[in-house]
Amino acid sequence: MARKKKTAAPLTDLLTAAKSETLIRLIAELAEDRPDVRRECFDFLKKHVSLTAGQKTKSEGEIVMALWWELYPDLEELDSYGGGDYATEDHVAGLMHDIQRKLAGKQIEEKVRRQLLDEVLPFIKSCNAGLDDPLYDLAYATCYINEDWRRLAQALEAMNRDWPTDHARRIYRKLGDREKYLELRRKKLVYGCDYHELAMFLWNEGNRKDALTVAAEGMRKGQGRMDELRKFLADRAREGGDRERYLALQFEQTTDHLTLAKYKAFRKICTADEWKTHEPKILAQLDHAWASEQLKILMHRKEYEQAVSVLLKEKYPSYAWESADELRTAKQLETRFPEQILTYYLTGLGNLKSNATRKGYAERAKVMLKVRHMLVDVLKDESRWKTFAGKVKHDNLRRPAFQEEFAKVVPGWRELD
Repeated sequence: MARKKKTAAPLTDLLTAAKSETLIRLIAELAEDRPDVRRECFDFLKKHVSLTAGQKTKSEGEIVMALWWELYPDLEELDSYGGGDYATEDHVAGLMHDIQRKLAGKQIEEKVRRQLLDEVLPFIKSCNAGLDDPLYDLAYATCYINEDWRRLAQALEAMNRDWPTDHARRIYRKLGDREKYLELRRKKLVYGCDYHELAMFLWNEGNRKDALTVAAEGMRKGQGRMDELRKFLADRAREGGDRERYLALQFEQTTDHLTLAKYKAFRKICTADEWKTHEPKILAQLDHAWASEQLKILMHRKEYEQAVSVLLKEKYPSYAWESADELRTAKQLETRFPEQILTYYLTGLGNLKSNATRKGYAERAKVMLKVRHMLVDVLKDESRWKTFAGKVKHDNLRRPAFQEEFAKVVPGWRELD
């Protein structure tokens, strides 16, 4: 039997019959107001037509701008409304990344790169689209030579806003423009990290006296984020053999947001006599640390009763995961202080007579499992468990979601009287 001849698609028939002038006009009209179609045309023709070097460069630039105009309506909407849904943001950021990849090939003409940068800068200035990092990355990608970088720095500086000016300052430093860098850096010395950056710049260029002066000023005036600056001065004190100053700075570093890691690090640099002097001062600052770090330090020191006191004071965390420091500490102390840890777990049940979401019931069921573990496995008092759990079950009989979630997690829940 002879095979049936495949019928050509109607559109293919018409395209085959059309003159080349007609096809050119059709494609041009389709691509004129459709950036995505225009980009696809350039991509297709690049693969199927032999181009000169100039034509290749020109087409790459056209693709870059087509990508920009493709994302522009969504970006403009995001900028107007202060952001948008994740799908739109991801779509726009993805197209920006595609443009960066094209620019990274260093084949885009200066005219196109300047045009693109002029389009990007208003969105950077607005800072309202929720895509600051991709926008800055795209602006940076348009810069091939120092002249490009300087033009970008000047445009950012002219915005007279903190974040663009910070970027401008870093660009001037990269370009080796010392005076412009110092001018902008000295305009904004607020945090310890600001003073540290300036001090390091001066130190690295050999201006060590001024670097130390700036660092000392930062210690007096810095409004937080002091870690790097303290470390810089501590290193200088150690190099100069000033042990007392070195330890004073390290102590301040340790007690600023005290953690177990900082506690151990300070212990390591102290002699036995130095530690004997400084440890009580560190422990006097313990109440100012996060509860999780207090627990780590107390457990490290085997001060278990104090650790229990911290747990009971803080109560069971509202949003906890099994690896949380508080819950890990409670687990370690179950057999030492069973009644106290039971009390701690009970705080995680909340108001068992109030309505909640199914997810909320599921979280409470996990806590109830811990309560059961303490009463049955640790305290060996199953009757106490049945009395307590039975009352909870009875009080919530009219909450089917509650009963279903607890039955999933707590052994023997359905059989409770």
